[in-house]
Amino acid sequence: MYRYDEFDQQIVNERVAQFRGQVARRLSGELTEDEFKPLRLMNGVYLQLHAYMLRIAIPYGTLSSRQLRMLAHLGRKYDRGYGHFTTRQNLQFNWPALKDMPDLLAELATVEMHAIQTSGNCIRNVTSDQYAGAAKNEIEDPRIVSEIIRQWSTFHPEFSFLPRKFKIAVSGTPDDRAAIRVHDIGIQIVQDAKGNIGYEVYVGGGLGRTPMIGKKLTDFVPKEDLLAYLEAVMRVYNMYGRRDNMYKSRIKILVHEIGAEEMKRQVDAEFAELKKAGTLHLPLEEVARIEAYFRPPAFEDLPNESTELNKAVLADPDFANWVKSNIAEHKVPGYAIVNISLKPIGGVPGDCTSDQMDAVADIAEKYSFDELRVTHEQNLTLAHVRKKDLHAVYEALKKHDLATANINLITDQIACPGLDYCALANARSIPIAQRISERFADIARQHEIGELKINNSGCINACGHHHVGHIGILGVDKKGVEYYQVTLGGAADEKTAIGEIVGPAFTEGEIVDAIEKIVNTYLGIRTEGERFIDTYRRVGIEPFKENLYAAH
Repeated sequence: MYRYDEFDQQIVNERVAQFRGQVARRLSGELTEDEFKPLRLMNGVYLQLHAYMLRIAIPYGTLSSRQLRMLAHLGRKYDRGYGHFTTRQNLQFNWPALKDMPDLLAELATVEMHAIQTSGNCIRNVTSDQYAGAAKNEIEDPRIVSEIIRQWSTFHPEFSFLPRKFKIAVSGTPDDRAAIRVHDIGIQIVQDAKGNIGYEVYVGGGLGRTPMIGKKLTDFVPKEDLLAYLEAVMRVYNMYGRRDNMYKSRIKILVHEIGAEEMKRQVDAEFAELKKAGTLHLPLEEVARIEAYFRPPAFEDLPNESTELNKAVLADPDFANWVKSNIAEHKVPGYAIVNISLKPIGGVPGDCTSDQMDAVADIAEKYSFDELRVTHEQNLTLAHVRKKDLHAVYEALKKHDLATANINLITDQIACPGLDYCALANARSIPIAQRISERFADIARQHEIGELKINNSGCINACGHHHVGHIGILGVDKKGVEYYQVTLGGAADEKTAIGEIVGPAFTEGEIVDAIEKIVNTYLGIRTEGERFIDTYRRVGIEPFKENLYAAH
């Protein structure tokens, strides 16, 4: 993991002290809420429906046990004993008092964490693959370049007041687990014919009211030129991005309006000037310095087959189900990647209690080199666990209601906080996700259905990524009544697709039945071994639409 140096720590400490003064002026009435708003947003503080909310950055989704224990402590001391992991690999506290925010941030700073640039029209938290450093087909650990981008973008004077918020994601494998094509900039690590590592860059992706898939602007940027290329993209956006209309201010709109070819021409011209100046040439020794922070842990020399694991799978059917759905292949023999579901049946997707955070921190410390990951699908990952320890990890998770065996299954849903918390939402998303998980609670049925991603959003801003769910659910308001629009065929992987609206929206009382009809339609027409998304791509929307609205 990256470790703060004196400069990093000083920046964060100074920001906390500055914000302490700003909060004091707001509480005394010296600042109005309108005057305070841009100051609090720079520190990740939002005003939601019922209270202030704090959004904490977890760069590229990586945490140490010590950091997770601090988040657990902060949840107990300043919130209601839990936190909410988001689709940006952040953690949100929904109930802290404004008067406590400076103290909370000061404690957070003691474990090299902060809430800087988790809001505002700036470059937000850089996200990445939760399997970084562990995936079998990884070209390079994406956290290395993610950390370089984090350092470059933090307090960048030219990009602190962009036309709109800006999000960057990095993937180190051909299998995209970071949804790079629906980000403002998506970076795919690639290797050329000579073995040189570089970057394929996508620009102009994003969801919200106008969902778009990013356009590939270049096949290969050399490692030493990446920051110059990113700066070129940012400069073009900063110059030409719309500032007169917030709904048309994202870079996706600029790319759409001028076209990918013209965007590439502008970026290439800016890139050429920056390369000529040489100021953003990334020294390879600096890359090596940061790379050292992400050196692989001291793996043992183990056989790939584990007798202990095989015995436990045969002896414990529940454990066998958990292994089947929650364990992924590791690149080192004898090790496995453990996915921890934060989607218990009837639970709130992404919520994690302070007690659970402490438990995961203990498990990570004991079994996974003191490190864990947050996923953009609102779960947690232990990247390096010995196969012979999997049953012990499972038993430890089970004690804290963290052994739900549903990763990538129908109950492993993404959901934004919706109208239960958010001032922008039109409808509730949490209760819908809870009812769907209860309807499909039977584990045998979930495995029969197979991989199926349901994403829920409470409004068109799409924080629940509904556009790229295999089944997407969007809450809408119709004259004060909550309705739910359904999309089908979305995907956020290397075959990114925007879902298609199936037809008229459903009431709160109809939506779960509608999801079940969609699932039953799929089960009736799929071929052997075919996932939901494969069936949809083969047959299209019509069979689903016909069954959904047959009785309407």
